[in-house]
Amino acid sequence: MSMFISSLMFIALFAVALAHLLWSFGKTWPIRDEKLLAQTVVGTSGIDHMPPRYASFGVAILALAAGVLALSLADHDSGGAGLNALGIVAGLIFVVRGSIGYSGWWKQRTPEPNFRFNDTRVYSPLCLLLGLGFFVLSLLRLS
Repeated sequence: MSMFISSLMFIALFAVALAHLLWSFGKTWPIRDEKLLAQTVVGTSGIDHMPPRYASFGVAILALAAGVLALSLADHDSGGAGLNALGIVAGLIFVVRGSIGYSGWWKQRTPEPNFRFNDTRVYSPLCLLLGLGFFVLSLLRLS
């Protein structure tokens, strides 16, 4: 069961990492226009350009590391309490990000319609599911 959960999490996190890696190289996939891409994935008011490329690269590295962490948590025989703690911390980070996506403060901070649509239907639910996945994987290691 752990391997199935961690594999699904890795696939999602790898896709996120790949998109951010492409953006760090200046690509605008899957949207051809940089302004529309920025409005869709960043969402802040009046945004015209994507954030600095190094920021996208950093997110790519972190997303890939989170995916590797998810796979690592599926191995019940290694890592010990430190790995469990990392899993719980990752779970908290994703749950907080997912929850913030539904707050009024976040909606005011990210008013772009394309972002709002995607955030309530994709970004925030995915973060909540990933957070839950990290919690479940960490708990399964204890049993």
